[in-house]
Amino acid sequence: MLRLITVDAPRILLALVFLVGAANGFAWMITGQDLIHPPTSEAGLRFEAALRESGFLWPLMKSIDLVAGLMLLFNRAPALALLLLLPIIVVIVLFHLVLNPGGLPIAVLLSVLTAMLLFAWRDRYAPLFR
Repeated sequence: MLRLITVDAPRILLALVFLVGAANGFAWMITGQDLIHPPTSEAGLRFEAALRESGFLWPLMKSIDLVAGLMLLFNRAPALALLLLLPIIVVIVLFHLVLNPGGLPIAVLLSVLTAMLLFAWRDRYAPLFR
């Protein structure tokens, strides 16, 4: 039961967040329309537009979201999946702290879920710090 609360639920929730983000990103790449329209500040919209217009960052990020989200959902190398997502999570948290404070609840949720999983899998990351 403890594992369900401390590892499995955060893993699945994080997977779903990134799979929804990937679906939204790919929908935009295919149709030019978002599936989800969260409230975003003007500065946030400009940052998002720059990522999309770069031509490679947006597809790269959404591909990582998709692959890592599926890895987390199906529990295949989940510690590696979290490492793949970690730079994206940091950017999302900083984005909401600096450019779009209205999205702080999602930033807090991502931070808590990530911290829970990093702690749960700390033994798998230990060799990285030797």
